Amino acid sequence: MIREEDRYRAPALDKGLDILELLAEIDGGLTQAEIAKHLGRSPNEFYRMLDRLVRRGYVTRIDGDRYSLTLKLFGLAQLHAPVRRLVSYATPYMRELAEQTRQANQLAVFDRGAAVVVAQQEAPGYWGISIRVGSHIGLFDTGSGHVLLAFRPQEERLMMINEHSASTEHPEMPAEFFERLDQIRERGYEMMPSAQTAGVYNLSAPILSPDGHAIAALTIPYIALVNVPDAPDITRTLEQLTRTARQLSELAGAEPAGAG
Repeated sequence: MIREEDRYRAPALDKGLDILELLAEIDGGLTQAEIAKHLGRSPNEFYRMLDRLVRRGYVTRIDGDRYSLTLKLFGLAQLHAPVRRLVSYATPYMRELAEQTRQANQLAVFDRGAAVVVAQQEAPGYWGISIRVGSHIGLFDTGSGHVLLAFRPQEERLMMINEHSASTEHPEMPAEFFERLDQIRERGYEMMPSAQTAGVYNLSAPILSPDGHAIAALTIPYIALVNVPDAPDITRTLEQLTRTARQLSELAGAEPAGAG
């Protein structure tokens, strides 16, 4: 009997996707023989597929015989209309926020099981904390992740957690975690020490849709600037962050976070 998942197999497509997923994990590229070894196939099986990927611009040859991803997939991702619109109208507000606070900021959305940074604004000074666009960040240990979960109904939270964990059953999350999410929703923002970098505080606020759900999280990885006397302190920075998030939410037709 043919298994349901095998009924509509497309071996050539699977082979091409296997190559792209493999190269996405490797710095410096791989030779055809190395690709075959990683995927447990014969090198001859990949010649035509690699040739097509190169000709279509998804893969490039480096150092003569090594293959590496181009930025074409990244570019296609940026063409995704809802994200493109969100980034387009958020960018000038993010730039102004960076100038006001002297801090970097970033915008993250939930997409297919991950919190993904879709835009970021550098700090106006000569140093700051920033995260690359396209980076996947944690749902459970970041301000952005907490905000994206907090401003969703409990059923949707569980679905997001399941998708993030690639599980078909609800992961065991302590009751205290969901209580924290409820507190974030009530006060309208998250403020927490970074779980990744000492001395950094994650300040995060939601950008809300008209139904009150978080469509994105606007986050400042706050660092105290001892050499900039007029830089806002953490309290003033949080006020400016939440004000900017409310402005963006209102552009999306939503009520302010924490209202009602």
